[in-house]
Amino acid sequence: MTVSDIDAVESEIRIDGTPEAVFAYLVDQDKMVRWMGWHSESDPRPGGIYAVDINDRARARGRYVEVVPHTRVVFTFGWEGDDTVPPGSSTVEVTLTPDGDGTLLRLVHRGLLTTAMREQHRDGWQLYLARLSVAAGGGEPGPDPNANATQKERG
Repeated sequence: MTVSDIDAVESEIRIDGTPEAVFAYLVDQDKMVRWMGWHSESDPRPGGIYAVDINDRARARGRYVEVVPHTRVVFTFGWEGDDTVPPGSSTVEVTLTPDGDGTLLRLVHRGLLTTAMREQHRDGWQLYLARLSVAAGGGEPGPDPNANATQKERG
């Protein structure tokens, strides 16, 4: 990952799945929890809710800004109860490009105002994009390592 915007983190990963398959894991709430968190709500249209509960303390909240099937997803992002990155205070842009028999996914997360925020979110996206790659490629990423037993039992 590299930081190109002063307040952003960027990542690219090649996934052994079609853009259609990868896109479904970005917007379908049942598929989202295969690679991130234990619960999600998703209404993938401009203004629709984006919500992922990693565990009881890490609860991402935002709204979809742009949804272009199989190509692009943009949503606002932040953490419930976190004054440093509150819900909707940052923006995540995901672009999917066909790459042979796979997909190149490019993620840019903007609006992360401190080095600590960028480092924390860079590490998080590295973990979760690797898990997305496994799931969208047809594999099983296993339980989310950031969820505790209580959340796994609800799953």
